[in-house]
Amino acid sequence: MPDAPSDTDGPRFRERPVSFVRRSGRMSDGQERAWAEYSAFYLLEAPRDAAATSVRAGSEIDPEAVYGRSARLVVEIGSGQGHAIISAATAHPDTDFLAVEVFRAGLARTMLDAGREGVRNLRLVEANAPEVLEHLLPVASVDELWVFFPDPWHKNKHTKRRLVAPEFGPVAGRALKPGGVLRLATDWEDYARQMRTVLDESPLFERAFAGEWAERFEGRVLTAFERKGSRAGRAIRDLAYRRIA
Repeated sequence: MPDAPSDTDGPRFRERPVSFVRRSGRMSDGQERAWAEYSAFYLLEAPRDAAATSVRAGSEIDPEAVYGRSARLVVEIGSGQGHAIISAATAHPDTDFLAVEVFRAGLARTMLDAGREGVRNLRLVEANAPEVLEHLLPVASVDELWVFFPDPWHKNKHTKRRLVAPEFGPVAGRALKPGGVLRLATDWEDYARQMRTVLDESPLFERAFAGEWAERFEGRVLTAFERKGSRAGRAIRDLAYRRIA
């Protein structure tokens, strides 16, 4: 029987493209200070696998241990600079929030603003979102999962990088509790239709809206991404799906 592969056997690669291209720009002095001051409290350290933003299989956290209590858990994928999730965490202190982001400058800004506001029910993880859902979060541990304005990868040759593809349904369904809600928003019509098709066809989800599109989620603050899309004349499309028991 051959030996199991080791870390020295050569590079390993993800099986499918990730939904981001990680920028290498350095953080500002203020962001560096925020990282140094706040990361010990806010940042969850994810054991790595093949890449800097990967999550090693078998790395599940215990949310009760992380937050020091048992509470509803809301996870935002692609939290950017944290405007939406900080607003939500401030408005709902009885709920716990997890921001998933790969861009360190955005995480640093989120920590800075959360620290200034005294937000304690928020944690951040620097990692590829599907691997967080599959390896870091326990099965059926999330009450709501938010995907607001993910990169649309609007060129035809790049659409394979989109986050909400057929492979997304199973990992999102794994993390969500039965009855948990997946909320999505985008300003790209074809991506909105792709999201709807993917989730309509998933046996793990059912629509939590009537008609063609969901009403705008009132818990989503107006961000730069949404304003930019509106200024460009693109309609904002919301979707909401419930995890089937």
